[in-house]
Amino acid sequence: MAQQKQEMENLPIDIHYNKLLDWLLNRRHCNQNWQTVAHVIHEKINEALRDMPQTEELSKVLQGTSSLNYSHCKQILNLLESTESNKKNIFGQYTSQRMKDWSDIIKLYERDGVYLADTAQMLMRNVNYEIPALKKQMAKCQQVQKECDRKEAEYVSKAAELRKKYETSCKQIGIEGKKIKSELAALVKDLPSVFSKIAASTSSLQKAVDFYAGFTDFVTNSKSLGSESLPFLRFIQKHSNVTTYEWRTGSKPVSVVETSIVIDTKDEEDVNQSVNTDSIDWGDGGQTVDVNSSNDLDFDISGITLESGGTEEGKVDIDLSIEPLVEEIDWGGSGEATQVDVTSSESEEGVAQGEDALTILDNPRTRNSFLDDMYELESFLLQHVNELRGENDMVASSLFQTASNDLQLSREGVEVMLTLVKDIIEQLTSVKIQHLMLIRNSPRYVDRLKESLQQTLKHADKMVLYEKEMTMKSREAIEEEGQLHPKLDVLRQQTKEMQKQMEEEISKKYKGRRVNIMGEINTI
Repeated sequence: MAQQKQEMENLPIDIHYNKLLDWLLNRRHCNQNWQTVAHVIHEKINEALRDMPQTEELSKVLQGTSSLNYSHCKQILNLLESTESNKKNIFGQYTSQRMKDWSDIIKLYERDGVYLADTAQMLMRNVNYEIPALKKQMAKCQQVQKECDRKEAEYVSKAAELRKKYETSCKQIGIEGKKIKSELAALVKDLPSVFSKIAASTSSLQKAVDFYAGFTDFVTNSKSLGSESLPFLRFIQKHSNVTTYEWRTGSKPVSVVETSIVIDTKDEEDVNQSVNTDSIDWGDGGQTVDVNSSNDLDFDISGITLESGGTEEGKVDIDLSIEPLVEEIDWGGSGEATQVDVTSSESEEGVAQGEDALTILDNPRTRNSFLDDMYELESFLLQHVNELRGENDMVASSLFQTASNDLQLSREGVEVMLTLVKDIIEQLTSVKIQHLMLIRNSPRYVDRLKESLQQTLKHADKMVLYEKEMTMKSREAIEEEGQLHPKLDVLRQQTKEMQKQMEEEISKKYKGRRVNIMGEINTI
């Protein structure tokens, strides 16, 4: 029996930290009303702290501590013994009031084991609440950093993409994009020379025109039908880009009264200087970007267009296309273009004015007629190329066995003609020409086009603004996490010290038996 009793005494005492307080109360190591006494003790601690000098040693004891416990009070008493007079009177009481106050606090703690219950509760609070809360807050800081980094990269990418769109749009229009109105005004002045070059390039289509005429005469067994085809193309090849008056009357005008185009470029600033994020109304009511909010802005720029009737709520209103913003130009003969019948333009004898003063390629009606001829020739050549491919080649060759050598062309030869035709059509229907014609018809369109292009730059600057805000938020999260790390380390250390202290105190009450406080306290 004695041996069994000795073996029992050598067994360690294992106590789960969550059950530690109940364990102490059940074994009467502390009273049930310990909380009332503990409340009085904490009030005395607060009063005693007001009378304490601010020293480096005291700051180290209080570092990272929201509330003092029994262990802290003993440390403070030890500090006072080295700085205050620790003499006692004949009754065994300290003569220093500070020493007396802290000595009384220690005695209250030790009476009825209040310090055991108070420390056990503090252990549970640290392990269950304080340490997890700090860890959660640090994890949130890390999440904010990742989110900010992601959004920062996204905003940088969007800003670069928008600026690239702006550069591409300007390049398609044919301007540098620094002073939009001045550059567009210069392009409009060059429009006659552009049309003259296009008209001059039609001479390269002579072989294609003759081939089409010969093919028409051969198929219809006619000698004159082919020469009547493509009248506008033939006229421009022969007379170049003359005035509508000359095309209509057959004679050159004595004088031409042109309509002047007035584009106000006075005091125009450089676009890169005029677009300022400080002067842009973002329409967000001054709100900042919350990286934790699920209501993020939608910066998906795929398929976004600018409509004249407003924008979809929540979407970024960006014109990433450079399609005309006002009345459309009919570049072909299938639609009905907005035009004025040139025959109704009454000019004085020999004087070309109004639409008569416009050149053939500058006049909407005659330009569309010219394009009709070009599309007709393109369709013919494209069809003939398809016929000369594969099995159709043998059929086409048999059909032209009796035709002249001029009509028996190879597929490669026809493709060369087709390429020349397509090149002229693309020149005349390019984005640049579309915008210049809209400006030619309505100088106010310059303001609309400039605003449309600048809107893209404004949104690019908005992305830069958001990118800077994300950088700032990430920096704040890093600083907050840096402040939480020391707090967590101190709390962990204090919890471990209290755990060790409790194990030692309980061990003393059980004749030195080893005591283990178990649970999550060992994994903090």
